[in-house]
Amino acid sequence: MFKKLTILVLFTLGLHCSRAQLLEPFVHQGEFGFSTGLAHYFGDLNDNVSISHPKMAAGLFYRKQFNNYVGMKVAANYMMLGYSDVYSSNAIQKARNLSFNTDLWELTLSGDFNFFKFYPGFSEYRYTPYVSLGVGVFSYDPYAYLNGVKYFLRPLGTEGQGSSLYPSLKPYNNIAICIPIAVGFKYALNEGVNLFGEISYRFTTTDYLDDVSGSYAPDAFPPDANGNPTVGYLLQDRSYETGAPIGIKGRQRGNSLQKDSYASIQFGVSFNLQSYRCPKH
Repeated sequence: MFKKLTILVLFTLGLHCSRAQLLEPFVHQGEFGFSTGLAHYFGDLNDNVSISHPKMAAGLFYRKQFNNYVGMKVAANYMMLGYSDVYSSNAIQKARNLSFNTDLWELTLSGDFNFFKFYPGFSEYRYTPYVSLGVGVFSYDPYAYLNGVKYFLRPLGTEGQGSSLYPSLKPYNNIAICIPIAVGFKYALNEGVNLFGEISYRFTTTDYLDDVSGSYAPDAFPPDANGNPTVGYLLQDRSYETGAPIGIKGRQRGNSLQKDSYASIQFGVSFNLQSYRCPKH
C-alpha cells in the first residue's frame, strides 16, 4: 500500500513538473488588435445618464505584457458622439432644444491587470477578466445643423466666448484630457488569436463636448447689416423652435460645475506576440 501511494505521489509530481517545464520557457510578450462597438456621451444635454442614443466607435491598440498579470496598453480610438434635448423627459430641456454632434479622436496609455494567468495556447489559462486605468488626450469639435447646413459651434462662441462684451470668456480648447477606466474579458481561441470585449468610461477635463456649459449671452450676437439674426444667434438659443425664447442674458444654459464624460463598449480581435526562452543548461 505504501509503495503504491509513493508511486502515485511521484507520478503526480512528475506531471506537475512536466507542465511547469512546458510553461516556463513560454513568454506571452503582448498583443495587438482592433475593435468596434458603440460610444455614448454624458453631459449637459444628458444629465440623467440616459443610454438611449449610442453612436459608432472603433479602435486599434498594442499591449505590452510584463508578466502573467500586468501589462501596458497604447490605444487609439475614433468615436462619434452626439445628443439632443429632444430626447429628454425634462420639459425645460425640451424647451431649450439644443443639440450637437462631434467626431472624437482619442489616444490613451493604460495599465492593465489580469485576474487570472493568461497563456494563449494552454487550455487551463486561455481566458481572463481584466481591469485597466489610464490617461489620454482627445480632440473634439462640436457641430450642429441649422436648416440642413452643418455649423461648427466653437468658432461661433455660443456663450459669448471671444466677444468684446465678455472679455473673461475665452474660446474653449478643442483638445482635452481623459481618464479611462475599463473592465474587460478576453479569450484565446488558440495560441495566436484572442477575442475580447471591453466597457470603458472616461472622465474628462472639459465641459464643452456638447458646446454647453455656462449662461446665455444673446447680446454677443448683434443682427447683421440687414437687421437679420446671425447664425450664431440662431444656434445659441434654439428654444424659438419649440415656443417662446428662453435665452435671456445671464440665464443658466448648462451646468458648469460638472464636466462632460463619455463611455464605450467594444468587441474585437487581437493577435498574440510570443516567444520562447532558451532552455537552461
